[in-house]
Amino acid sequence: MAEPTRVFLVDDHAVVRRGLASYLDGEDDIDVVGQADGGRSALSKLAVLANSGELPDVILMDLLMPDLDGITATAEIKARWPGVAVLAVTSFLEEAKVRDALQAGASGYLLKDAEADDVAAAIRATAAGHVHLAPAAAATLVTAIRAPKAARPELTPREREVIVLLAQGRTNQQIATRLGITERTARTHVSNILAKLGLTSRTQAAMWAAREGLVPPP
Repeated sequence: MAEPTRVFLVDDHAVVRRGLASYLDGEDDIDVVGQADGGRSALSKLAVLANSGELPDVILMDLLMPDLDGITATAEIKARWPGVAVLAVTSFLEEAKVRDALQAGASGYLLKDAEADDVAAAIRATAAGHVHLAPAAAATLVTAIRAPKAARPELTPREREVIVLLAQGRTNQQIATRLGITERTARTHVSNILAKLGLTSRTQAAMWAAREGLVPPP
């Protein structure tokens, strides 16, 4: 049996954290390993987990917090521990917030009015390497990272194949299987694509592919 997905909750409202923790603890494949009431507290607690080799797989990050906002905290987390996925969580759908969260390295965007089952599904999808976008945010995300087409970097034919599969929500292993390459090679292609396009997450790459017409908008 696979190990449970390790989840860390960051929200300045205790009732929200308690509610999420209570629900997620009832899921056999999800384990809540920590909570924080703000960005600074989250960074401190994550550092402790990192020292003991117990970092979470996914962090649910509230964007609006008083001490250190979720966008700044997300950027710091991705800089320190790039292997940890962050799901941005907010009550409001604002283009600037969506754009900033993705540019900070968030792997997806979740609205606080989502059903509990949807939250669990988003966590599972993110842990598996998929891009998770709240339905209400999808159209906004397509335009949130827009850029002039004239400035589009040229991708190789193989990189175009990879980014299309990535935008379809395929994991590195699934991309490798589909293209008949190793998972390591697929991972290298994804890293090269992000570097070439000046992006920081698979979510941004998926939105870039949609904007460029390589895949239908989500």
